[in-house]
Amino acid sequence: MAEPVLQVSGLIKSFGGVLATDNVHLTVLPFETHAVIGPNGAGKTTLIAQLSGALRPDAGEIHFKGRDITHFPPYRRSLAGLARSFQITSVVQEMTVLQNVALAVQAHRGHSFRFWHPAAADRELIEPAMERLEQVSLAERAHDLTNALSHGERRQLEIAMALATDAELLLLDEPMAGMGIEESSRMVSTLQALKGEKTMLLVEHDMDVVFTLADRISVLVYGKVIATGSPEEVRSDDAVRRAYLGDEVA
Repeated sequence: MAEPVLQVSGLIKSFGGVLATDNVHLTVLPFETHAVIGPNGAGKTTLIAQLSGALRPDAGEIHFKGRDITHFPPYRRSLAGLARSFQITSVVQEMTVLQNVALAVQAHRGHSFRFWHPAAADRELIEPAMERLEQVSLAERAHDLTNALSHGERRQLEIAMALATDAELLLLDEPMAGMGIEESSRMVSTLQALKGEKTMLLVEHDMDVVFTLADRISVLVYGKVIATGSPEEVRSDDAVRRAYLGDEVA
């Protein structure tokens, strides 16, 4: 088996005596799309927050590319190659789509933001930014203001910005949330195009999306991982069906 990109061991986080993550073990392999599913309150958001550095675990370890990042703040995780999409706070609504991605390229390269400097006038920033917009099918909106984008297009922009950091692992937190059928279809196509190029950890409620995209699935219930396996293995696991999936996979 290939060396894991992400190795989570014994991760524990409690709130007021309630275990949100209860001795979680998780392995994500290179270039796989690994989905984490579970009912509301299962601990998925808490798990993603710990992986991204937004929350510090009470116990356990997180290794990324063989390196212990358990106590790294979010910016150090980003520089190491881990990006959490859909939680990006640097999107500037009054700037163009291209300028936002160019700023993400600029920041990752360690340059100062030079906020008043037109980042999108720098070819060294424009070219990689446009490549990322093309990857998420937003190149035609490059010169539009970000506040003119639809909900789904903004989510595509957030993926482009995550890609602009040259992230090796994308943490995708509910990418389909709030989308209609057409926007969801576009997002699935975007993520399918990234399969084999990027390692992705996907948290998603839409089981059709999960079973379409995932190479492996981990099922989280009451803070515990009760099963990990291929979509077919998870679909047929009696414990998983009783705890969560039920008739959804009948």
